[in-house]
This record gives sequence, structure tokens and C-alpha cells, in this order.
Amino acid sequence: MNEVILDVELRASGTKGELSSLKKEGKIPAVFYGKNVKHESISVNAKAFASVIEANGANVIIDLNFKDGKKPAIVKEIQRDVLTQVPIHIDFRSISLEDKVEVLVPIHIDGVADGVKNFGGTMEFIVREVKVKALPKNIPQKISVDVSALGIGQGITIADLPKLEGIDYIQDPSTLIINVIAAKVEEEKPAEAAVGTEPAQPEVISKGKKDKEGEEGAAAAVPSPAAKK
Repeated sequence: MNEVILDVELRASGTKGELSSLKKEGKIPAVFYGKNVKHESISVNAKAFASVIEANGANVIIDLNFKDGKKPAIVKEIQRDVLTQVPIHIDFRSISLEDKVEVLVPIHIDGVADGVKNFGGTMEFIVREVKVKALPKNIPQKISVDVSALGIGQGITIADLPKLEGIDYIQDPSTLIINVIAAKVEEEKPAEAAVGTEPAQPEVISKGKKDKEGEEGAAAAVPSPAAKK
């Protein structure tokens, strides 16, 4: 296991002015805590921290380099800016290399599911991280899962994950991680009337004025008594 060292600096408790100054200096505010250790407010160089995580993964064991010596820790939580996703605060948890710890490990998918590739299905990635318990030196950067054999209606649960030496999965074994489902079939919509074509109008029998005119015409056709004389 390679030693990963990250320099830290003690800082005052986070006032807005102090936090703003750290950001301008390219630093990230953080805290260091754990069992039987003093809780300390610290800061780390943003670029150095990004390089450590990019090269080793989020579960890397980091030797935080204080003025009084190195202290092993893992990243417990990273708070990020909602828009930029840039880290704005880090929680470092003190660890003992001889004690098991619980951490979240990301799931990595290998291959393309048969149900997706050959039958037009869709793969649902339901759980992207699983909680494991292990000695710090045994914590993997990721857990790879081969999905190429999955057909429609098949999935992978925590119980199906590969058995890794020194790693205990501590979530419900029946928890569904990946599922392959059939593609949804859209309902056929009824044909719409052609644009610009008016629907046929029902035949209307007119009674009003026309009937009155008919009555007047009939009256005119009948001779009056005076005309007969």
C-alpha cells in the first residue's frame, strides 16, 4: 500500500471572512476527528487534495501531515458546491490501521447486459455505492460487476456481488443494485383529423322564418271571399 501524504494547516473556527480567505488562497476548510483524538479545524490545498482523490479514489488512506506528526485518516464526507461540484468542506476521520471501518465503495459496471444489447431493454442502476466493513488496507477503490449475462427481468443484488477477501458487505443482501427491464411500449394515439378539414356538420332542419314564409305563401294562394264575388 503506497503512502499518501497530505499537508494540513490548523485554522480558526469558520467565520465567513476566514472561509472566504481560504477559498482565495486555493484551500479547502476541513475537520479532523475520531475516537480518542482531538477534534481539530484544518485546511488543505485544493489542488493537492484533488490529485490524491483522482489518483487513489475516495477511500484512500491519507496520512495527514500536521506539525506534530502524521495522522492516518480517511475521507468521511465531501461537501460540494451545488452548481460547480467543487469541494467546499471535507470531513477527515481518524483511523487505526488495526481496526475495521465502515465505508461506502462505488460499484463499477463491466460489459453490456444481453437484455439491453439484443432485446432493446433498459438497465436501471439503482444503487451506485455499497457499504462494506474492512481493515483500512483492504478497502477497494471500487467493486466491479459483470452485467453482460443479464436478460430482461434479471438483476444483481448485494448477495450477488463478488466475494472479496477481508471485505464484509453489511447491507441487506436482497438489496437490488442493477435491474434490466423491458422497454416501455407507447400507446397508439387515435388518428387526428386532417389539418384544415372541418368536421362534418349535422343536417339542420330550419323551421323559423322559412315556415312563416310558407304559411304566408299558402294564405296568398287561397282566394278571399271578396274575390269570389
